[in-house]
Amino acid sequence: MTTAYLLDREVSHVLAALTPSNRLVCRVCLHTGLRLGDVLALRTQQLQPHFWVRESKTGKRRQVGLPAGLLADVKEQAGEVWAFPGRDPAKHRTRQAVWADVKRAGKAFRLPQNVAPHSFRKVYAVDLLRRYGDLDRVRRALNHGSYATTMVYAMADRLMAAKGRAHTDRAGGVCER
Repeated sequence: MTTAYLLDREVSHVLAALTPSNRLVCRVCLHTGLRLGDVLALRTQQLQPHFWVRESKTGKRRQVGLPAGLLADVKEQAGEVWAFPGRDPAKHRTRQAVWADVKRAGKAFRLPQNVAPHSFRKVYAVDLLRRYGDLDRVRRALNHGSYATTMVYAMADRLMAAKGRAHTDRAGGVCER
């Protein structure tokens, strides 16, 4: 089962229900579009306003940036080695721990769709397409090789609307499609 796109209010609900440390991980996912595993593998020494990440799934390099406030929040809780340390400081937090917390948060709000950390990557893609209107820019930001894959992500809100779920626009209005 594929993960679903989340409306703005659903993102807010899920983030509010997460533990503070997992909320921070998901905020980085939302801001960068990185996959969960790549966010968790960030090392403390990488934490600069702009830094390079080698994506574990594709092996491709990508430059990402974090706004000052988010960067400060990540640095504040970072360990000596890992930006998101696990219970054992020699290891980073696990994907499974964040995934379980996101699933719990989605269930707490009785969200009908399959909510997982990858949902935040789809939200990032939709936001990027809305902001710039350039599918190629979204494709490059997600490091996709195929426009077809990018379209599934960047148009997730439209696919959701076609299935009959309400769509919330950036101004906060709700419209049925």
